[in-house]
Amino acid sequence: MAERIPKPPEDVVTIGILALQGAFAEHQVILKKLPMGGHKIKIELVRVPDDLQRCDALIIPGGESTTIALLARLAGLLEPLRDFIRRQRPVWGTCAGAILLSERAEGTKKGGQELLGGVNISIARNGWGSQIESFEAPLLSDDLKEADRPFTGVFIRAPVILSVSPTPEHPIQIISRLPADHLPRTGDPALEEEDDTDPRDPRTIVALRQGRHMVTTFHPELTNDNRFHEYFLRECVLPSLRQ
Repeated sequence: MAERIPKPPEDVVTIGILALQGAFAEHQVILKKLPMGGHKIKIELVRVPDDLQRCDALIIPGGESTTIALLARLAGLLEPLRDFIRRQRPVWGTCAGAILLSERAEGTKKGGQELLGGVNISIARNGWGSQIESFEAPLLSDDLKEADRPFTGVFIRAPVILSVSPTPEHPIQIISRLPADHLPRTGDPALEEEDDTDPRDPRTIVALRQGRHMVTTFHPELTNDNRFHEYFLRECVLPSLRQ
């Protein structure tokens, strides 16, 4: 009788979710269902620095960016998060998380907004207005699986990308743009100066990647579609483990 060859253990990838405030539980639900071939995903809810040390990558969820930054400071997480980002560990920020990963934020509350940085963009908080200006839009991306099937982008008090500043060492890859006919009128003259139909308008950018860092100005976790989560693991997380 031939000797049974033991099955090799699955590769375990630990994905942290910053779990101080916001939609962290929704990300957790999608990650638990995400098929990743021979890799097994372990989820770490990050609330203190020791949690972060166990992570291969991190998701910063949507919520209230000022509150998340304040709670991170109180938990002693701000500098560990910045160090995690500086070391080019994969980090994905959704909505409020995108604000925190930006280099500059406009429309902040009185006293300003603490940022983590890591992605060379300027962003406006609540760029489309208040809660009642929330909307959904069909998004297309050649980088997603089933690229011809639109992804439903859920925009809730969403930030707006005002500018991108790629460098030769750190180019920026645009993953998805808002269709021009879905670009809301904000009433803010500073955001209405440019032609809404201009595809170069940075306000149409709703998902981009710079190195191992990724931002989406909408909430992929509020849908049943896991393709942005799959993209983050495939393009940002797994390549980082092979180095």
